[in-house]
Amino acid sequence: MLPEANGSGLRRALFDMLTLSLGGAVALGFARFAYALLLPVMRADLGWSFTLAGAMNAANALGYLAGALTATAVVRGLGLRRTFALGMAVTGLALLGCAPLSGEGPLLALRFLAGASGAWVLISGGGLAALAVRAHPARSALLLGVFYSGSGLGIVLSALFLPPLLGSGWRAAWVALGAASLLSLWLALGTLARLPEQTPAPPSGAPRTPLTPLAWSFAAYTCFGVGYIAYMTFIVAFLRSVGAGDLVTPFWALLGACVVANPYVWARPSAHAPGARAMGAKLLTLAVGAALPLLSTHPAALLLSGALFGVSFVAVVAFTTVLTRRVLPEHAWGRGIAAFTTIFALGQVLGPLLTGALADSAGGLRLGLGVSAGVLLLGAALTLGQPVGRGSEGER
Repeated sequence: MLPEANGSGLRRALFDMLTLSLGGAVALGFARFAYALLLPVMRADLGWSFTLAGAMNAANALGYLAGALTATAVVRGLGLRRTFALGMAVTGLALLGCAPLSGEGPLLALRFLAGASGAWVLISGGGLAALAVRAHPARSALLLGVFYSGSGLGIVLSALFLPPLLGSGWRAAWVALGAASLLSLWLALGTLARLPEQTPAPPSGAPRTPLTPLAWSFAAYTCFGVGYIAYMTFIVAFLRSVGAGDLVTPFWALLGACVVANPYVWARPSAHAPGARAMGAKLLTLAVGAALPLLSTHPAALLLSGALFGVSFVAVVAFTTVLTRRVLPEHAWGRGIAAFTTIFALGQVLGPLLTGALADSAGGLRLGLGVSAGVLLLGAALTLGQPVGRGSEGER
């Protein structure tokens, strides 16, 4: 461990990652996951089928894919810091724009826009975080986990403040989410100004670094994208369908709190487990969490499901940056992070559409959640194929 690890340098790094994590609170916690709380109210008010309700999150995921595909060019033109700030601003405005709308087309368009700008936030934020933690290699898994846990903060805040607003309809909830996003941008500006954003150029004349060493993890991450978003989109609707509507607020708050706590649960396995074994353990935990509501609708089982899911799903996202830093040379980190984000987005486009279609079938939401658990289990198995990289984070 570096001598600085117990001093002010690490405390400053933790503060910077916590502030930077507001990007995740906006891009994921507000722009994507909070929709699960709005979905039942909007579906009842607007007469949506589960397929259309799922299409709203699929549009967000498709936008995320578009954002992932364009992020490298945007970062090249604007730099990491300005891309991060622009992404947060656009996301906040897109959420505000949802409030007065009722038409399917305009809402789908704004969900797409929020997804694209959210991808810019997460890719540029991931790049900033990866550069910032170079000074603390022994604690990089913890610091990256703190950055990615910001979505949990967004989930907790949504659980606390949206349900009272939803009692009188869903439009005020979109206004609150948009305003909170713009406030988060303002709070992050000070940290953004001092974070490094210069990435090293590849060696002169060197061939383009291949990403094939990450192929097995890419496949597992695709399964993760399909499986986790299906659960996160429809679990609130499932709770209401089994008569557990009163459990929605504590369930969502517990899930979000566990997201915030996840770095302290998974930091050591992420840093020291070989290959992608840590990712496999997280995916297995998610599969168990997704399957629990199908085995029992007792409140304890439902809350345990939320806790297992919360403590693991963002940890999978954080681990992709850890694995990229472990396997690829520094000048290729940005490409590796962007590749994981793109693959993740593809899975997320399929997840809500598949689960929504299954939910509209005779199998209902139970069948959709069952498929979610199965896909996550497949992803856990695929991680076993990932070769051991160049060393654990604690050793580098």
